Amino acid sequence: MGVASLSLIVAYFVPLWQILLWAPQYPEGLTMKIWTDNLTGQVDIINGLNHYIGMKHISVEMFPEFRYIGPLIGFLIAVGLTVAALGNSRILLFFVILSYAYGAAALWSFWRWGYDYGHNLDPNAAIKVPDMSYQPPLIGYKNLLNFTSYSGPDIGAWVIIAVCLLATALWGWEFFKHKKKIRMQHATASTTAAILGLFALLSFTTCAVGPEPIRYGKDECFHCKMTLTDKRFGAEVVTKKGKVYKFDDLNCLVNFLKEGTVPEANIAQVVAVDFKKTGAFVDVHQAFFLQNDALKSPMRADIASFSDKKDLEAVKVEAGGGKDMTWAEVQGSF
Repeated sequence: MGVASLSLIVAYFVPLWQILLWAPQYPEGLTMKIWTDNLTGQVDIINGLNHYIGMKHISVEMFPEFRYIGPLIGFLIAVGLTVAALGNSRILLFFVILSYAYGAAALWSFWRWGYDYGHNLDPNAAIKVPDMSYQPPLIGYKNLLNFTSYSGPDIGAWVIIAVCLLATALWGWEFFKHKKKIRMQHATASTTAAILGLFALLSFTTCAVGPEPIRYGKDECFHCKMTLTDKRFGAEVVTKKGKVYKFDDLNCLVNFLKEGTVPEANIAQVVAVDFKKTGAFVDVHQAFFLQNDALKSPMRADIASFSDKKDLEAVKVEAGGGKDMTWAEVQGSF
């Protein structure tokens, strides 16, 4: 972009546009070259010929565009050098849009001049052809009476066109490269999110180790194979891998632990059902136990578990007494 922008300086030293005329009396052709601020070529001869059909006298003064073509090209060069210095794709896009806007404005201005030049004729001209206009072609060839005219870019315009196309191609390459990068980032983000989600799920399933709600009437005691039915009693052993063993009474729980079916090192929790709080568990090492035959547990251990000492005392009064026990004493009872 830096080299391309600097190459636009050429436009100040070569013609931007050319108009060529051929006729039998001028087989070698007549030329008019349009520069950034001047006209060159056989302009006087062309004016002399056009005078007979009433066309205006061509001069630099009839082109107000000459006052700002040079500064506009200078501004385009400055924008291009800014792109090269900063490597900013947005400024590059502005350069591309600006160059196309220049081209569109130049073509519109030239067409407007050509329309006025070819249609607004002197009514007192020596040669009059009814309904005939002499608007030169915008781009390409056109026959005007016995003349063939051509209008098209000259060296300066071709340089500007080449720089514009180069900038367009560069911006397109940057755009699709950026778009591909975004797609890759999105794909990476999605993959990362999926991996993190998987790890989170695995972490949850491995870390969310805890007791399961007992489905009374459906779950079976692992030790005695009896269905759990009394919501006041029950116990569970939870392994570090999350496996849960359910029991209908504390004696079944204690016998299971003594059998060593699950090594103690693999046990995460041992819990018992709170006698007074339906559906709640209490860790056996923190629980309060009451033994009384009147409690009538499923396998007749007749020991109730409590998370609150006050609840134990209340049940003890209701049952007419009983023996307070620790977890170690419960274990030693079977």
